[in-house]
Amino acid sequence: METQKPTVPQIISKMKESMNGELPNVVKLVSEKMPEMLYEQIRSNMFAMPENGALENETRTLIYLGVAIATGSKTCIKAMLNKAKAQNISKEKLIETYKVVRYAESSRVMGNAEMLFEEL
Repeated sequence: METQKPTVPQIISKMKESMNGELPNVVKLVSEKMPEMLYEQIRSNMFAMPENGALENETRTLIYLGVAIATGSKTCIKAMLNKAKAQNISKEKLIETYKVVRYAESSRVMGNAEMLFEEL
């Protein structure tokens, strides 16, 4: 038996619920102008974060937030902060996530300087 595909309003409603009632504007635009992309985004979400995956939802949100901070995606940062609020993730965990991201970025810069230090 084939599972019925959710409607765009159903997807939007579920996304809004998971993001503390706030939805990134781009999701609204995509749902209106290119709904097939919204379905692809949901498919990718389910692939990356399966319902019974190894990581807890809170951990996934913190990883996603960290990547969003590292890549400078303001839309994703805001979306993950909304999701963190909906999941009641503590301020301390959010700050620690920032510290890990900051450390990872500084380590990247250090690694990129390898040739410089070899030449000194």
